[in-house]
Amino acid sequence: MSLIKSKLIQNITEANPHLFVRDVERIVNTIFNEITQSLAEGKRVELRGFGAFSVQHRKQRTGRNPRTGEAVNVEEKYIPRFKTGKELRLKLNKQENPTDES
Repeated sequence: MSLIKSKLIQNITEANPHLFVRDVERIVNTIFNEITQSLAEGKRVELRGFGAFSVQHRKQRTGRNPRTGEAVNVEEKYIPRFKTGKELRLKLNKQENPTDES
């Protein structure tokens, strides 16, 4: 099961009955917008205990079309990166992962 933004807003509202849904929605949107804007400006975003968002530059390169094997020019681009924080890593590894059935 995935946690989508509307479910996140609902969970926060249920945990904080003194807040209106519209206010929680505004807060969540503001946080996401600030993270997005900072990354767009090339800044690193660190949320202690959770993780850090950063931007990685990928140079222009020649790739291959997997169907035809033909050489394809892949433009340079910037991609978002996320590195988990220590507390999140510890919490994830403390309990067994329910999706891991090996």
